[in-house]
Amino acid sequence: MLQWIEKARQGDRDAFERLVRQYSAMAYAVAYDKLRDAHLAEDAVQEAFAEAFLHLHKLREPEAFPGWFKAIAQRRCNRLLRRKRHLTAPLHEMDQVAGSQLSVSELAERNEMHSGLHASIAHLPSNLRIAVQLFYFHGYSLQEISAYTGTKVPTLKKRLYDARKKLKGMLPVADVVSMFHDLYEGGERAMLHIVNGDSVAEKLRQGVVQGDILVWREIYPEGPVTVGPLRPEERELRASYLEQAMGIPSAEFIRLSEAQEIELSDFGKYKDVVLWFEHDLFDQTMLCYLLHWFARQTMGKTTLSLLSIGAFPGIELFRGLGQLSVSQLKTLSGTWQSIGQAELALGSTVWEAYCAPDPEPLARLISEQHTAVLPFVHDAFQLHLSRFPSTFNGLGVVEQTTLELVLRGVNRPTDLFEQAGNQLNDLGMGDLQYWRCLALMSQGPAPLLTLEGLDTTFPSYSAPSPSFRQCTVAMTGLGERVLEGKEDWIAANGIDVRYGGVHLQGRSVPWRWDRTKQTIVAARR
Repeated sequence: MLQWIEKARQGDRDAFERLVRQYSAMAYAVAYDKLRDAHLAEDAVQEAFAEAFLHLHKLREPEAFPGWFKAIAQRRCNRLLRRKRHLTAPLHEMDQVAGSQLSVSELAERNEMHSGLHASIAHLPSNLRIAVQLFYFHGYSLQEISAYTGTKVPTLKKRLYDARKKLKGMLPVADVVSMFHDLYEGGERAMLHIVNGDSVAEKLRQGVVQGDILVWREIYPEGPVTVGPLRPEERELRASYLEQAMGIPSAEFIRLSEAQEIELSDFGKYKDVVLWFEHDLFDQTMLCYLLHWFARQTMGKTTLSLLSIGAFPGIELFRGLGQLSVSQLKTLSGTWQSIGQAELALGSTVWEAYCAPDPEPLARLISEQHTAVLPFVHDAFQLHLSRFPSTFNGLGVVEQTTLELVLRGVNRPTDLFEQAGNQLNDLGMGDLQYWRCLALMSQGPAPLLTLEGLDTTFPSYSAPSPSFRQCTVAMTGLGERVLEGKEDWIAANGIDVRYGGVHLQGRSVPWRWDRTKQTIVAARR
């Protein structure tokens, strides 16, 4: 979400519309609780967003957006409140369940229960009422409510507990908690969906699924990795690497990394956890990490499921779930499969092998072990191994593909990224990853490429480079000789990269990728 706030601050209307979709229901619920008028609440929210858009450039810290916007919305409510004459609308009724299989009498009983709940909630103190409405009616997570209202998560938990306790004495039902569970199908926090990418999460929230969504933000194909959850010193080391390699602010990485692990550790409050991950290495590393993590938890009553696809009807080159529309994603909802011991064991074993300081256990694993229970593991991690320097010329598959494209006349960085990404689709390589590769190929002591017309640095996470898109990529004489196999790039240039748990350094590395045998081999001494 921070990236959309940053883009919106720069005048990006599409990014601002994403913020509107994210916060409109929350703002409306709080505005309605204050104004007690549906039309006035809508006016207040619209005016607040209009004011926020005009003044968003004044917001210095993107992280402060929720509280900043709340203050604007409250100001608008106070202005409307001074003009308000009388209440014009009651509390909204819950929507009828489309296609419900309940009988008429059961549906009537359920509606009566919901009406009683709404009426009872109206008598709760404001702070309890808002917590209940945002959490149970609108499905916001405690972290989201905390960011918007400025109330700490433990305080929100206490308010929800107090609200349920008060309602238990006000409602003629035996189990108030069960009624909440029925009220918000899955939104009683019965389901947690773990996905890669804010784009996918935004679409899932548009009626595709119910429950909470946790966006897992990691780039496991880059930088140092560890088998278990990161210890503080390991997190700092990883953050430092990603900041140096791709410009990702270390403080932001640490904050997001810690927050997502805390949220993941609270999985036991959900009835179902669904993992949404694609076929490529970027996603398969996340999937294996999470399977390794869950394999070491006591699941209790929580069930674990997986939705993992590598193709979609009508899409010739499937890159990921972010390509799909909301309606296309709806066709996938509910098609996930249960994760059993076989999936947990394989994912755990693959992750441990990936994190090992020696690539040979991973090579043996994917060549000898049957991996059909996780159908994309073999191809994704086989491609990972091909990133190692080849026995032919010291180039990994990304560098080799790039030089071949330049030889064919592709000479713009963005065109190279697109075409290399298409050819190496199973890597799921992001632009920052590829720019890092281009930088290493063009800025080392023995460069393979030159970038003519680049008057600034390479683009990074927070620093766009206007001249980068227009610069021209050309091959050096060394690049031509290496591509022909006449010279070895590692011997000429040296290397300092991390592939999974393997750290390759110097002008001589202990392992190479044999393109003919399609496997890792020990380098000749």
